[in-house]
Amino acid sequence: MADSDPNNAIHDDAPKGEDSILSSRGIEAFTRKVTTTASHLVAPSSDPSGNHYHNAMAQVHKQLKKPGIQRGMFTMARTTPTDLVRSKFSTAEIQSRALSYLPDEMLQHLPENDNAYSLFQGFQATFPELSHDGKKHRRRVSRGRKMLEESPTAPDSPHHLHKLKKERSSLMHELEMLGIRKNMASSEIHEIDNKIANLAGMRRIILERLAGLEQEEALLEHDIVDMEGRIEDAQALVDEAESIAAAADTPNKSDDDDLVTDQDADEFMSKSIYEKLPSASSTPSKRRPKTMKRKSMPILHEHFEPGSMIREIKAHADNITALDFDVPFGTMVSASLDDAVKVWDLNAGRCIGLLEGHTASVRALQVEDNILATGSMDATIRLWDLSRAHYDPQGSQFGRDDEDDDGMAFENPDDQPVDPPEGSMADCPLFTLESHVDEITALHFRGDVLVSGSADKTLRQWDLVKGRCVQTLDVMWAAAQASVSIGTGEGTWRQTNRPATKSADFVGALQVFESALACGTADGMVRLWDLRSGQVHRSLVGHTGPVTCLQFDDVHLVTGSLDRSIRIWDLRTGSIFDAYAYDNPVTSMMFDSRRIVSAAGEDVVKVYDKMESRQWDCGAGITETDTGRTPAIVERVRIKDGYLIEGRRDGIVGAWAC
Repeated sequence: MADSDPNNAIHDDAPKGEDSILSSRGIEAFTRKVTTTASHLVAPSSDPSGNHYHNAMAQVHKQLKKPGIQRGMFTMARTTPTDLVRSKFSTAEIQSRALSYLPDEMLQHLPENDNAYSLFQGFQATFPELSHDGKKHRRRVSRGRKMLEESPTAPDSPHHLHKLKKERSSLMHELEMLGIRKNMASSEIHEIDNKIANLAGMRRIILERLAGLEQEEALLEHDIVDMEGRIEDAQALVDEAESIAAAADTPNKSDDDDLVTDQDADEFMSKSIYEKLPSASSTPSKRRPKTMKRKSMPILHEHFEPGSMIREIKAHADNITALDFDVPFGTMVSASLDDAVKVWDLNAGRCIGLLEGHTASVRALQVEDNILATGSMDATIRLWDLSRAHYDPQGSQFGRDDEDDDGMAFENPDDQPVDPPEGSMADCPLFTLESHVDEITALHFRGDVLVSGSADKTLRQWDLVKGRCVQTLDVMWAAAQASVSIGTGEGTWRQTNRPATKSADFVGALQVFESALACGTADGMVRLWDLRSGQVHRSLVGHTGPVTCLQFDDVHLVTGSLDRSIRIWDLRTGSIFDAYAYDNPVTSMMFDSRRIVSAAGEDVVKVYDKMESRQWDCGAGITETDTGRTPAIVERVRIKDGYLIEGRRDGIVGAWAC
C-alpha cells in the first residue's frame, strides 16, 4: 500500500536539490502519492465514513496550486502525508492545519518581549471571573455548610491559623493580580504615547504637504487672474478696432452740415441750463470696479492649534489705524499714522506695494475680493482694484531683478520695513469720491452701494457704478426729528455719562446691507436707518460711551464701545441679548460664525467663543511672556473663518489661528 511505503515520509532536513520536496520533481511525486492515497481511501472497500477525506483533499489540491501554500505545506510536514490524511481530523481541521501553518523561520525571529508577565498571567489578571477562583464559576455552597463554616473557632486552633493563611494567600494573590493589571495599564499608556508621537509626526508631514498644495493653488489663482485680465484687455482692443472700422465705413458729413444756423442757435439758447448739463451716465469714470471672486479657499489654518501664531510682520513704523484682508492667507491692506497704505501677501509675508493718492492718514478701509475702499483724513474716499497689481507671488516683482527678491521674502520682523518696488500698484486706482468736508471715520460697501461716515456729522450713500453721492443723511437732523415726532427723547442726541475724549469719532462705525444701515455714534446710540426713506427706523440705547465698532448678521447686532463693554442685540426685538465688559475701552471688534474678537486696550486679543460661551486670550501677550518681551497694545482686529489679524500700536501686524 501507499501508506506503508517508506519513501512517502517527508523529512524537514531533506536537501533542497533535485530530489528535494520543494523542487518541481518532488512536488510532482508528492502529488501522485497523495492522489493514490486519496483514491485508496475513497475506494468502495474503504470505510464509508471517510467521505469527508475526499472533500478535504479536494480543497487541499485546490490550495496546493499556489506556490506559497505549497512551500508552507511541505515545510510544516512533521509526519507523512499518509498519516495526515488518515488521521481522524475533520475537514475544517485539515484545511486549517494546511493553510494556517507558521514556518520555522518566522517562529525563530519572534520579537523580544520585555514584559515580565506571561500571556496567561495577563489574562488571569484581566478576567478574574473566568478563572477557577472567580465568582462566576465558584460553586455555591449550601446554607447549612456556610453556617457551619461561620461558626466561631478558637484563636489558638490550627484550623483558625490555616484559615488566616489561606486568606492571606488570597489577598497576596489579589495584590499580585492588581500589580499585573497596573503594569499592563502602564504599558498600554506608553504604547498609546508612542502611537500619538507617530501620529503627530505624520500630521506634521501632511500639514507641510497641505501648505505646499495651497501655495500651488495660490499661484494658479494668480495666473488665472492675470490671464483673465489679459483676455479683457485683448477684448477691449478688438472692440475698439471694430468701432474704428465701423466709423470709417460711414460717409462723412459735408461742410454745410457742420455750420450752425440761426435756428439751431436759438434752439440751443432756449434750452434750460439743467437740460444742457451732461448727465451722470454721460460722464464716464476712470474705470468701473469689477469684482473677481476667488475660486478656492485656504483651509490650512483650520488645522492649527487655536492661539498659535502663523506670522508676524513689521508692517509700519507707527500706530495701525485700519486694516482688513480678503481671505485667510490672501491679501491684506494696512494703514498707519505714518500716512502709508500698504498691500501685503499674507501667504509669503511680503509687501506687494504702496497705494499712493491720499494726502493724509487713512482712518477706515475695507477689502472685498479684489476691490478696496479707503477713507482718509483728507475727506476723500478712493477705490482701488488690487487685481491690477504688478506682483509675482513666486518671488520676482515688478521693477526689480530676480536676484534681489529673496531679501524681502525673508524679512526680519525686528528690522525696519522693507520698501516695496515702485510702480507695482500704479494701475490699481479706480476713482475718487469727494463730497465730505471733514475726515472719513467709517465706511462700508456691499455690491454697488457704499456708505461713509465723517466728522462733518453726516452719512453719505454712494453709487459705485456712477461714482457719485446719491443721498446725504444728517445725524443731528435725524436726532432732532426723532425728538419732535416721538416726544420721549429716545432718539435724540444725548450726552454720555463718560467725559468726551479726543479719540472718539462722531461716527464710530457703520455697516450697510441693501437698504438697511446700522450706525454707531459718539453719543453711545446705535441707529438703524432705512436708505429708501432716509429715516431712522429704530434706535438702540444701552451704551454709555461712544460706539467704536459694530457688525450685524440676519439675527444679531454686536457693538463695542469706549464704555468697556460689548453688547449683543436682537434685531427682531431691539433688546439686548447678551453683554460682557472688559477692563479697558473697546477700540475694534469683529465676529465670524463662531467667535467674537475684540481689541480692549491690552497686548492680547479678547476672544469670546459663542459655541462654548467662554472667554480666552490670543496674541503676543501670551506667547512672548517667556521671552521677556512686552508687546504693544492691540488697536485693530479682523477675523474671517478662524483666521485672525491684529494690528498694534508699534506697527506690527500678527496673524493667528483662532
